[in-house]
Amino acid sequence: MTGNQMEGLVGMLATFGLLVLMILPSVIGIVRDRRIDRRIREAQEGEAGTRHGKETQKTQKSSDRSTVPSTATWYAEGRRSKKLVNS
Repeated sequence: MTGNQMEGLVGMLATFGLLVLMILPSVIGIVRDRRIDRRIREAQEGEAGTRHGKETQKTQKSSDRSTVPSTATWYAEGRRSKKLVNS
């Protein structure tokens, strides 16, 4: 190989390397998006199977929920009682 051929080869490899470095993040993002889409699709298919009775799962009733008031409720009740006392 002559010096000119060697320079051409090094330049071509450098250009190819830069091209790969520029495209690699996009390819990684595309692969990641496809994996996420596949998981979402599988989850939706699982929900569809549950809705059609393929899997029996105990549903939660509103009476099963906790009846402990939230912090906002405690705060609001305290403020209301103070207003009533002061009136």
